[in-house]
Amino acid sequence: MSGIIAQNSGRHTGLVKASSGGGAVWNLIETLTASSSATLDFTSGIDSTYDEYVFKFINIHPETDQTSLLFQGNAAGGSGYDETITSTGWQAQHSESGSTELSYETGSDQAQGTAFQKISHELGNGNDECASGYLHLFGLSDTTFVKHYISKFNAYRYNDYSQTHFSAGYFNTTSAIDEIQFKMSSDAIDAGTISLYGIS
Repeated sequence: MSGIIAQNSGRHTGLVKASSGGGAVWNLIETLTASSSATLDFTSGIDSTYDEYVFKFINIHPETDQTSLLFQGNAAGGSGYDETITSTGWQAQHSESGSTELSYETGSDQAQGTAFQKISHELGNGNDECASGYLHLFGLSDTTFVKHYISKFNAYRYNDYSQTHFSAGYFNTTSAIDEIQFKMSSDAIDAGTISLYGIS
């Protein structure tokens, strides 16, 4: 099978395989570990080196029950983490008792808003409750186009649901974004790690 895939490399139909030595390389830039942290700030390492950046979140645990994980960006030379965002959010969840839900999450969208963007929703703060997922950002150093993002998280929600939360949108600015901040909607990030990767 691998030979068939290799022979179809570069074609627009059939099976496609990256050329030898191809494929994305994940370059670890920085890892931050929360410990009752009001915010986790990535203020270096985001520049024109990579067209794509990915944040990986492992076992993000809130200090306060029923709180959400948020992020915002800061344009190069700016301050305040208040860039204009247009976004959308939706969720699928299944409770320990068997209830299910698929819904648009109106509290996760913005229309030219400057608030922090919700990327994981209503987390539980029980000892075994946490969220893990990723945030993928594109073209942050570009000065022509807006800056798109997509995110996906699975969380142990405060009311004993397994919840997958999706968010997508863009920073509506042509300025380069070079800083990203994460925080909870209430109180601190009690524990967990966030790692920043550049994709080449």
